[in-house]
Amino acid sequence: MVRSLALIALAVLTPVAASAQDGDMLIIAHRGASAERPEHTLAAYERAIDQGADFIEPDLVATKDLVLVARHENELSGTTDVASREEFEDRRRDKTIDGQKIAGWFAEDFTLAELQTLRAKERIPAIRPGNARFDGLYQVPTLADIMKLVRAKEAETGRRIGIYPELKHPGFLLQNAGIDLVDLLLRDFRVLGITPADPVFIQSFEVAPLQRLRTRAPGFKQVLLVEPLGGPADEPAMRYAEMVTPTGLVEVAKYADAVGAYAGMILGPDGTPTTLVADAKAAGLQVHAWTIRPENEFLPPMLRTGDDPKGKGCGDVKLAAMLKAAGVAGVFSDGPLKGRNCPAN
Repeated sequence: MVRSLALIALAVLTPVAASAQDGDMLIIAHRGASAERPEHTLAAYERAIDQGADFIEPDLVATKDLVLVARHENELSGTTDVASREEFEDRRRDKTIDGQKIAGWFAEDFTLAELQTLRAKERIPAIRPGNARFDGLYQVPTLADIMKLVRAKEAETGRRIGIYPELKHPGFLLQNAGIDLVDLLLRDFRVLGITPADPVFIQSFEVAPLQRLRTRAPGFKQVLLVEPLGGPADEPAMRYAEMVTPTGLVEVAKYADAVGAYAGMILGPDGTPTTLVADAKAAGLQVHAWTIRPENEFLPPMLRTGDDPKGKGCGDVKLAAMLKAAGVAGVFSDGPLKGRNCPAN
């Protein structure tokens, strides 16, 4: 979920205080507190929890020895130091993933022991130079590591903390590496004692994994991710634009409980809501919006503070409030939204 929100040219801003984010709208920490620590590290997840996030979001890929680990992509060079490690130079590969040719180092070609010799780094250091100060400090965490942290923080804070895992490229991994992310997820859930009674959403841009999960573990809440262009990698004939029509949403509701939609599909060019939330609710689906980021680079022009692309203000808080007013049930955010000292106007 990488798209900028700059496509939303908001004509009218509604003044909103930070407290407007409290209440019934879920705050989902996108890859942890990824605006303040390198993404998908235990440090990023813990910081997000400390900032009041309701859920943390680990994107899951798998190692060669079938361990689920948290990386936004199975290609590793964007978020680890693998490219500088001479001992792994021979692991560099060219792969075609979901129709796109990618060169690099891939998690499924490493054992967990090998992967954990790597260290995480900031993915966009030009925008988040502060995060780059933490390069080299953190390992790639497993799902088990993440759950150990979650349970420790639950004991410390006395509140429930949800997880919102995304299965990354499940069709590619199944067809090209023989790795079944659905099997691995359900195996880990059993081992870790995670049940449908726990606060869990399972998300994917693909249809088949959600359909299989609905059959095999029907109690878990599931989310189909959608974006303005393209369609599910495992269903070439489908388009997301058609799947979010009233008729399409009725079909989605057969295997999902919510739609995770790019924010520009929820707010129109003038900042007013589209029909997506109403159409989804009519089909029995919630809508969660992705992704709110605090830096000017990712905000609509009228929500920016100053001219520095790295600059931050309260634009993300105001955008979250607009999405809440549009009826979304949750928002993915790179930065904290609760407890911010943002002026009402």
